[in-house]
Amino acid sequence: MKYTFDIVGVSTLLQFFNHQQQSGKKSHHQGVEYLGMPTCTLDTFLESVESIPPKWGWNLDQVVDTVIQFWLNNSDSIRYWKVRLSDAGKDNLLVTRLADITALQAEFESLLDKEW
Repeated sequence: MKYTFDIVGVSTLLQFFNHQQQSGKKSHHQGVEYLGMPTCTLDTFLESVESIPPKWGWNLDQVVDTVIQFWLNNSDSIRYWKVRLSDAGKDNLLVTRLADITALQAEFESLLDKEW
């Protein structure tokens, strides 16, 4: 199984919590997790990944390697989001997405099928 990890934005704590609650009620695609963290460090990223319940049957070693590779290969993006998080203030979280690539593709395809 292949995984992807990316930073998707900055959110208020309350808004992120509300999103997580709403997502839990819906039958969203298996294999996509949104994680919120108060700081933008590799240690924080890894801690958030290790806290994911084993419900998807993910290979934790591969997931951790995906996060580390993201950190090593995206220094400009990481610097950008560190500044955005700092600018947003203390009651905000950096939101990241960790997903099985197949599940993420299915989520994107379902968005294209929706009638807005």
